[in-house]
Amino acid sequence: MATPEGGTANTMSSIVGLVNTAKEKWDTSGGNEVMGKVSAAIPESTKKYVSGIFKREHLRTLTVFFGIGEERPFYIEKTPSLLVERLRHNAAFFYLNYFLLTAILFCLTLVISPSAIIGMALLAAAWMWVIRASQTGALKIGGISIPQQTATIVMGIISIFALLYLLSGIFWWTLFTSGFFCAVHAFMRDASMHKDLEDAVAMEGDLQMGEDAAFLNGSPVDQI
Repeated sequence: MATPEGGTANTMSSIVGLVNTAKEKWDTSGGNEVMGKVSAAIPESTKKYVSGIFKREHLRTLTVFFGIGEERPFYIEKTPSLLVERLRHNAAFFYLNYFLLTAILFCLTLVISPSAIIGMALLAAAWMWVIRASQTGALKIGGISIPQQTATIVMGIISIFALLYLLSGIFWWTLFTSGFFCAVHAFMRDASMHKDLEDAVAMEGDLQMGEDAAFLNGSPVDQI
């Protein structure tokens, strides 16, 4: 009789084997080469801009996000000009937290959506079938032979439309829900005390002062 530990081990080994097979087929199909060409076609300035957006330093801690320890972290600002400035500052200061919140809500909604999970599982199975059926370099359907690269491109297009159909409801629900929470936070959160962090200038190097420094020798008024 198979033990639960043995069944778990067999399942894990099957998953690992499936992942390794998919990786090998991806490598032999020239996927890395295609991705390399796509990456090379992206301007270096664009790469730096995108990497700068998702810097770890821009993700605020929960203490800062919720104002833990502050005297009045949340309150309604009634002055329109100050409210606009608050919204502008919070959008720029907490944007990565808002993005992370949206991603978490999306994943949680996906987990509790059986239809989306089944659809994505079927899509993954279709990908595995295409990879295995085209391992000789061509996908044969009846008497038609389709090159592996063409089959991969067609399958990619089908996947995009399938995901749009499967995740459309989840996407809009997540967008509106996260947008509501982010808007309430940006409207209520007073993070003005953290503006100094954006204006801080790093002071490096030694301070060099000559003997003719005005504040050392005294101002002309002091010398009279």
